[in-house]
Amino acid sequence: MSFFTKNAFINRGGEIIKTIKAVVKKIKALYVRVSTDVQVDGYSIEAQIESLENYVKSQGWMDYKVYTDPGFSGKDLDRPAIKQLIQDCEDGKIDTVLVFKLDRLSRSQKDTLFLIEEVFNANDVGFISIRERFDTTSPFGKAMIGVLSVFAQLERETILERTRIGLKKRAEDGYWRGGGKTPFAYDYDKETGLLVINPERKVIFDLMKTLRLQGYSYAELERITGYDQAWIQGILSAKTNLGKIPYKGELYDGRHEAVITEEEYEQLQQIERQRSRNQHASHYLLSGKIYCGNCGAKYRYQKWGQRIICYCYSQQKSKPKLIKDPNCNNIRLDSFEIEDAFLEQLFAMSLNEELFRQTFNLSKLNLKDELNARVEKTQKRIDNLIQLLSENLANEDVKKELEKLVKEKAETIKQIEEIAVQEKDVKTFEQIKNLSKVWKDLEFQEKRNLIEQLLDKIIVDGKTLQIYWNVSAN
Repeated sequence: MSFFTKNAFINRGGEIIKTIKAVVKKIKALYVRVSTDVQVDGYSIEAQIESLENYVKSQGWMDYKVYTDPGFSGKDLDRPAIKQLIQDCEDGKIDTVLVFKLDRLSRSQKDTLFLIEEVFNANDVGFISIRERFDTTSPFGKAMIGVLSVFAQLERETILERTRIGLKKRAEDGYWRGGGKTPFAYDYDKETGLLVINPERKVIFDLMKTLRLQGYSYAELERITGYDQAWIQGILSAKTNLGKIPYKGELYDGRHEAVITEEEYEQLQQIERQRSRNQHASHYLLSGKIYCGNCGAKYRYQKWGQRIICYCYSQQKSKPKLIKDPNCNNIRLDSFEIEDAFLEQLFAMSLNEELFRQTFNLSKLNLKDELNARVEKTQKRIDNLIQLLSENLANEDVKKELEKLVKEKAETIKQIEEIAVQEKDVKTFEQIKNLSKVWKDLEFQEKRNLIEQLLDKIIVDGKTLQIYWNVSAN
């Protein structure tokens, strides 16, 4: 039902322009609900409608619409009439919602508060419950909303607390919490509440664990297994693999079987800690290589306004484990002072080429090529077996063959690495010969890698720098 009003205004030229604005006439909404077990309470659909109609007529209201949900529980808002009522409120068709009793709207305080605050108030719709004399158009009714909010919050916190207590009790008893995010190497048995090992995924987990312990990067593991790097990192670091149940920072003994030993897990964590240190060190050229000549502590880099300075960790009180002498007063230097001195000596020093040649056996070059070809061939076979696992086509013999191939590949890679240690020295010498010319063109990580090969440490003793190298110099 609608009518039109004519509005007039004067434009900049003084001409009167008439416009027509459509206005929707709002109505009252009478909401009634009854569940299958409520008829005996005297709240039948007919009785509710009759009471509501008598009330609106006593107020002189003639335009109203009845919204009926027969046979629907009030435990949630999954009801056709209440959904239509919400939509009509949002469409601006209703100015007041009336119910016979508050629990006809909802039996949940949370849902009742949502309807009043997020639907009715948000759309300038009043709400009246005639049984409780609850009227949000009056000051008292508005105050009651605050009371409802308190009880709704209490209800939410009570439910949350009960849930937390239940989850903690399950963890203490060694049961998995259920739901999603089941650890990769396991399945969740709903009947027993336990984690059980998934044989196919256990083989893949063992493969990732073994390769990671052998020094493979997450990028290499992604290439081999097809899984995302960050996802692999999360899988290998999960404490559930130890047969534990983590909950809220606490660790409880689980009833499930471990898929990794304590020793292996600690080795993986040590690799992670080293990786973290390496990533942190990559921010600065000589990070981790500078030491104090007074107390023996490491020097640290720190931004200081527009400058970057280096100073002794004993002077940094926030990390007590790194303090060697709390009274150390060794000099603070700008980072460029140390780095420039290091580079000047690096570019100027002459390396003994014969020393590099003596430590490298050139006859091993052909062997290295042969070993690399063997690794590539083995990897193809590993990829094929992993594909069978992912398609659930693998049997025990396939799994054993996969484990055998992984072991063979690891042994071959170890042989290659032993050769590479000696070969690296020759490559290092070739790089250093013209280092001053190409230094500015190197990537930062390339510079760091070269420093790791060449530099042992730099000791700051007052304004004197002592540079120690990993290679012999004339």
